[in-house]
Amino acid sequence: TILIVDDTPANLSLLCDVLQSDYRTKAAVNGEKALKLATSDHPPDLVLLDIMMPGMDGYEVCRRLKENPATRSIPVIFVTAMTEVEDETRGLELGGVDYITKPISAPIVKARVRTHLALYHQAQEMQRMIAKLEAQAGELSEWNRTLEMRVAEGVGQVERLGRLKRFFSPSVVDLL
Repeated sequence: TILIVDDTPANLSLLCDVLQSDYRTKAAVNGEKALKLATSDHPPDLVLLDIMMPGMDGYEVCRRLKENPATRSIPVIFVTAMTEVEDETRGLELGGVDYITKPISAPIVKARVRTHLALYHQAQEMQRMIAKLEAQAGELSEWNRTLEMRVAEGVGQVERLGRLKRFFSPSVVDLL
């Protein structure tokens, strides 16, 4: 699911048209609506975010997404008419993963969305694998503690048998 955020209906429509054949799209015309959609029960997998919007601009939307643990990992691609290096630098410093200038090129938008979604899903899979490995490490630690206790019990039994050995004949010890 791609969340497209732009205050210009024509830009929203264009980006939706470019992406809707391959992805589910959600649209927001301002920053407040974008934040609500991003924190909904079905958050987006990626956000395409305009910078110049009335009220809350795209930089502020990105900042809030990145400070919220629930939305921090969602990749943000800025899609904007702002073409200065300083603008792009600021967007990337705030946590954006890419920066596309308008007018857009449909093949470039599709390629960058595809790339960043692949990276996002790989990162999610790695997090799942790490959690699974941590759980397995916990189980191994429990098995190790149990084994150590049983070895200690076994050593104790051997020592007790050794002390008993002097009181019994060799044939009785073999039975023990």
